Order: sequence, then structure tokens, then C-alpha cells
Amino acid sequence: MADTLRRLTNTSSFSVLQDKLESWHKDYHVISCDQNLNRCCELIELTAKIQGELFAILNFTAAEGGHYAGVDTLKMRLLPWLGSCFSMTRPSVSADTSLQLIQESVEKDRRIRELSTSHDNDMQKMETQLCSTRMQLDSVRAELVDAQKELDETKSKSATTLLATEDEILQLKADLRSAHEQVEIYKRKMDALDDYERQIRLLRDEVSYLSTEKAMLQERYSYNTQCSCVITAYAHIDTTIQSSVLMMYFSSVSSRFLSSRLVRSRSPSPLPRLSRSSSPMRSESPTRAQLTNSSRHARLVSRFSDLYAVERLEAQTLLRRYITDLEMVQKIIFIAVVESFKTAKLAYRQFKLRVRKTLSPSHFGPESLEDAAVDYIVRNLDLYDVQDSVNDVINAMNVNPRISFPPEVDFVLISSLIRETCRVAFAMQTLDPPLDLAFASDGELYNENKYRRSYDSEFTAPLVMYHVWPALVEGNAVLVKGEAVTRRGALWSRSRSRSRSTSPVRSRSLSPTRSLAFNSKRHLSPERLTASYL
Repeated sequence: MADTLRRLTNTSSFSVLQDKLESWHKDYHVISCDQNLNRCCELIELTAKIQGELFAILNFTAAEGGHYAGVDTLKMRLLPWLGSCFSMTRPSVSADTSLQLIQESVEKDRRIRELSTSHDNDMQKMETQLCSTRMQLDSVRAELVDAQKELDETKSKSATTLLATEDEILQLKADLRSAHEQVEIYKRKMDALDDYERQIRLLRDEVSYLSTEKAMLQERYSYNTQCSCVITAYAHIDTTIQSSVLMMYFSSVSSRFLSSRLVRSRSPSPLPRLSRSSSPMRSESPTRAQLTNSSRHARLVSRFSDLYAVERLEAQTLLRRYITDLEMVQKIIFIAVVESFKTAKLAYRQFKLRVRKTLSPSHFGPESLEDAAVDYIVRNLDLYDVQDSVNDVINAMNVNPRISFPPEVDFVLISSLIRETCRVAFAMQTLDPPLDLAFASDGELYNENKYRRSYDSEFTAPLVMYHVWPALVEGNAVLVKGEAVTRRGALWSRSRSRSRSTSPVRSRSLSPTRSLAFNSKRHLSPERLTASYL
């Protein structure tokens, strides 16, 4: 018995049984039904072998104890256990119910078999479709590879074509650039040719004028020679007879001289032949005023800024010696600039009318009379009588009720500022379009686009108290900002200052500087615009 128990212990049968149970539990849902049954039967067989070994040990143990040893244990434990295991239990259902359960089980088995068959058929169909899909996928992949190859070939061909096209485009651009350069060269040559023709016409006119003047001088010389000969011939005659004869002779000679001069002046001079300017395809050559418009525009705008930075401060320093009120000084300078622009514009219009009137009888050429007049003014800006404009500005300021001045001095102190402003304003009228000052009035709404506030302004005030410097505009565009003083209650303080003013216009006859008479006034009359200026 001890050997059997030792062998059973060494074989570790229960450990093998436990391992098989765990392995079966893991693979129960994976393996098939037959495999599960086989594993169950294997475990039963192993259990039966172990039970046989145990029953053999039980027999040997009972035999070693004799006839009465272990009887109570067998009666109390083995026999009841064997009775409970091998006894037949009574069924809990009737015969009909068991038959119905058997039928249902058969029906379920049949359905399970049908479902298994349909599942197998569906699996076969899906496998067939999967195979066909795989074949289609392979064909699509092959087509994709072919399309990729074709795309690569097309890209290589397009790159080659693009390089060739870019080379052609560069060559065409170079040809176009050279053609434009040649066209510009030809245009400059044609413009130079037109300028040469114009100069030739002017030279011909000058030659004809000089020839006419030469003929007149020759006639005058011959006339003087004849007069001296007649005086010598009649020197021995009585004085009364001599004077009468000389008067008759001089009258006849002078009548012939005047008639010949009138005939020459009335005889039309032959116009020069225009070979290229008569072509309708040729454009008019620009005048000097048109060619220098942009440069003069920039120079005059810069000069206007210099007036604010230099001449205005100098005039302000001079006025502060006699006037302690800074506001009044700034108002005087502002009104002087505005009046200078008004006077200069009026002088420009009058000067232009005189030039047009003088040029109209003898004007001919590709440019219009207006362009010719402006071009003449641009070339002869020094003919502008700026002193006359300065006097007009000072006279206008003397009767201006908005400003006052001590009686011992005069506005001639700021004549330098007025003179330079008139010159700049006069030159600005020759631009196309002309430049002008923006309209300004005390008490107007402050505009940041036109003005900037002075250092002593109230920056939250919406109204302008007074202006320090006007704004320069070109049409509606502001070129140079002005300067203004903004304070609250501007309209009320302005009306109060007007109501308190008791001397609207003062006489300046007591001013000691009135003796500085402006004897250098030069009125530009039409007689001065002779051919020597033109």
C-alpha cells in the first residue's frame, strides 16, 4: 500500500489533472465540439485512473486493519457516498413534456444545421467576392502604375517645352525692349527735329525783322544824306526862302518814307514751309513750362515750407519788438500771407492778359496761345513787378479791421516776407494745375487734414480760434499743412473782441516810415513787351 501511495504521489496525477482543466478552460471557446468532448473524456479517464489507484489503496488499507478495523468509517462515509452517486433520481417532468422538449431540441438542431449551411454558403460567396475584388484591385493598381508612368513622361515633356517657351519669351521681351528703345530714340530725334524747325522759323522771323530794320536804317541814312545835301545846296539862299523850300522837301521825303514803311509793315511775310509739323500723326512738342512743371512744383512747395520756417520767424521777431501780443503778431503774418496770394494771383492774371494781347498778332507754331503765354511768363518771371504787389498788400492790410498796429511803425517792417510770398505765389500760378491757399476763417471746425495745432492750443477744442499759417492745396489735395490755434469758446471770444473794438480803421499819416516812398515801382505796360523781350 505504501508503494502505491508513493507512486501516486510521485506521478503528481492531480497536478496533471489541474493543468488539463486549465488548458481546456482557456481553449473551450476556440476549439470545436468534438475536441471539447475528447478533452472531457480524457479528463474522465484520468479521474477514473486516479480513483482506481485510490480504491486500491483503500482496499489495501482495509485489509491491513483486519475484519473490524475501519468498518465505522466505511459505513459512515463510503457507503452513503456510493449510494448518492449511483441512485436514480426521479424525473421532474411528465412524459409528454419530455417528448416536447426532445422535439424542440431536434428542431433547434435542424435550425442550427441550416444556419451553419447558409453561413458556409455566405462565407463561400464572400470569399468569391473577395477574390474578384482583389483581382479588380490588382488591375486598378496596374492602371495606376501606367498612369503614373504617363504622368511622369508628360511632366518631363512639359518641363522641356516650358524651358523652350521661357527662352522664347525672354527673347521676345528682349526684342520688344530693343524695339521700344528704338522708338524712343526715333521720338527724341523727331522732337529734336521739330525743335530745330521751330528754331529755324524763329531765326527766319528774326532775319526778316532784321532785314526790315536794316532797310529802314538805310532809308533813314539816305534820308539824312539827302537832307544834308539839300541844306548845303540852299545854304546861300535867303533864310525865309530856304526854310520854305526845306519844309516842302522834307514833307515830300517823309511822306515817301512813311508810305514805303507802311507798305513794308502791311506786306505779309512769307510763312516758312512746314514739312513735318503739318503731319497729323505728329504730336505737339512740349514747351519749357510743361517740361519743367514737376521740378518747379517741388521747388515751390519746398520754398513755401521755407517761408514758414525762416521768413515767418524773422517777421515775427521784428513785430514782437513793437507788439507784445503774440496772437496779434501771428494774425498779422497770416493776413499778410493771404493778401500776398490774392494780390499775386490778380497780378498774374493781368500780366497774362497783357502777354496774350502782345503775342496774339505774331503768334504761330505748334503750341497754343495760352501755352505760349505761360511759357513766356515762366521764362521771364523777373518782369513781375513785385514791389507794386507789396504796396497793394500793405494798403489792404492798412484797412483790414481784424488787425491793429502801433501808430509809430508801419507794415513795411514785414515787406521782406510779403515780397517773397508774392514771388512764390506768382510762380505757383504758372503750374498746371496752379497751387493756392486753403480757405480759412476764424471759428471754423478744426480739420486735421489741413492744419496742425500750435503748442499753446487746447487739444480738445473743436473750433479754430485763429490761424497762424495757411495750408497749401492743389485742387482738393492738401500739399502742406497749415497751423492753427484751437481753444474752447472761440466764437464767443471772437464776437466779444469785435464788439469791444472801437477803432475800425486808423490813419497812418503820422508814421515816420511813410517817408520811405517806393520810387522803384515798375508798371509792366504792353509797350514794354516788344520784340526784344519776346
